[in-house]
Amino acid sequence: MDKKLLTPGPLTTSSKTKEVMLHDWGSRDIVFTKLNKDIRQSLVELINGQNIFECVPMQGSGTFAVEAMIGSLTNSKSKILILINGAYGHRMKKICSYISRNNISYEVAEHEIHDCNKTQKIIDENKDLTHIFAVYCETTSGILNPIQAISDLAKKKGISLFIDAMSAFGALPLDINKTYFDAVAASSNKCLEGVPGVGFILVRKSVLKVSKNNSHSLSLDLYDQWKAMEANAQWRFTPPTHVLAAFNQALKEHSKEGGTKERFKRYKENCKIICEGMSSMGFKQLLPDKIQAPIIITFLQPDHPNFEFEKFYNSLSDKGFLIYPGKLTVANTFRIGCIGHLNKKDMHHAIDAVKKTLKELDIKLN
Repeated sequence: MDKKLLTPGPLTTSSKTKEVMLHDWGSRDIVFTKLNKDIRQSLVELINGQNIFECVPMQGSGTFAVEAMIGSLTNSKSKILILINGAYGHRMKKICSYISRNNISYEVAEHEIHDCNKTQKIIDENKDLTHIFAVYCETTSGILNPIQAISDLAKKKGISLFIDAMSAFGALPLDINKTYFDAVAASSNKCLEGVPGVGFILVRKSVLKVSKNNSHSLSLDLYDQWKAMEANAQWRFTPPTHVLAAFNQALKEHSKEGGTKERFKRYKENCKIICEGMSSMGFKQLLPDKIQAPIIITFLQPDHPNFEFEKFYNSLSDKGFLIYPGKLTVANTFRIGCIGHLNKKDMHHAIDAVKKTLKELDIKLN
């Protein structure tokens, strides 16, 4: 039996999502081209973006999608403010450096959110800013960034907002009728519960239409990808057929569950069980509840002579659960995810596994 993935992606998928990958798909076949169309349409509908936004899928991991978004939708005249409080904000900055996009950054600690008053001051002091880049849920810590406040500020100042929503899309609310943005990047293998291998960018049509010749890369050119798909509903280069079939199935299951609202509800319940269960054993969360997204939770490694993360990890793995190491610079931590095709029963079993592990390792934290 597969182990339960308490991770931020790749993650546990449903049996039906796995099963559709047992078939081979012709990339030029009418059935597959319809599947592509359905995926693109479904993703636009998730933000209520019909007739205003386009969905451009892109082969590769989420970072491929983020780089495609930045490289295709900005140019040498752009000046970008990057809001950083973790590894994925830093990654956007690194992408800008690689492709020579002019940028400045506002960085806070990994367990803090940005001060919107300070953000506004930075904007006021840099009149030539054209874009803000923000991460919705920073997977480094699991922090929920104030995307609505950032959006309101960008709209007020007439600046284009790009969102990295990798660990948010499909579970945390994002609706163009409420939240202003020009582009958002996400991937198949997070809250939408598909498998890794494809990312996507939802971009305002008016922005996409003027992006020709911006891209530094043929493979990552969103405009070129979009024009090709509009012309014949096909990918320019070999698509990840099995990944897309799984993604299409996962999107059907997302809709059947009740969409973003109900997925958020399930993840929130999963998060509550993990947080309360770990707290009852004496573990400490990095983040307070008000800025903790129900996606992945960061716990401080306990100061106990018998606690070694590798032993802790291996013991949980032996019991059928895989967790994540920490990624912080501010503290020694580990992470437990709440997402994927998992429910409250799975979370209670995970807590039982942690209790057994502590007993085996002779660790008492209370």
